Amino acid sequence: MNGLEAVIPHLKSLHIGMLVIWCAGLFALPLMLARHDPAIGQADYARIRRATHYAYAFVITPAAVIAIASGTGLIFLRGVFFTWLFAKLVFVAAMVGFHVWIGYVLVEVAERKGVHRVPRATMPLLVLMVPITCVLVLVLAKPDLDQIPLPDWLYEPLGNQLPFEVPRR
Repeated sequence: MNGLEAVIPHLKSLHIGMLVIWCAGLFALPLMLARHDPAIGQADYARIRRATHYAYAFVITPAAVIAIASGTGLIFLRGVFFTWLFAKLVFVAAMVGFHVWIGYVLVEVAERKGVHRVPRATMPLLVLMVPITCVLVLVLAKPDLDQIPLPDWLYEPLGNQLPFEVPRR
């Protein structure tokens, strides 16, 4: 086992751990946002607003970045270039879109003056279930999707140079 192969189990553990935190946070934030109601009292409202802001900025977003970065590393370390992976990446992009939307709603509630209607938690949670379930199914089942036509360059690295110089140690 060479040095890079020894890193794969650790990188995979990091990826799964951060993915769990990210997904749990994406489920928790709509529930927390549903509690944003000035009628509950100023102290409780401020506490909930602070908790959602800190959870999003300091826990959930870093977990998402680390999950995506470690997943990208795993793709290249393991040389996984299959159609199911590209389908998975489409659903990961949907999760990123949901993450961005939640951030937008947080900014609307916290930073903009006026009364804001926070979406009820039911619909966002149902929408979120779709990409997370699809990612799980694709990763665990690894279905044969080779009948879906994709360009040849997606299946293997081309070995081209990057458009910039990479620093070397």
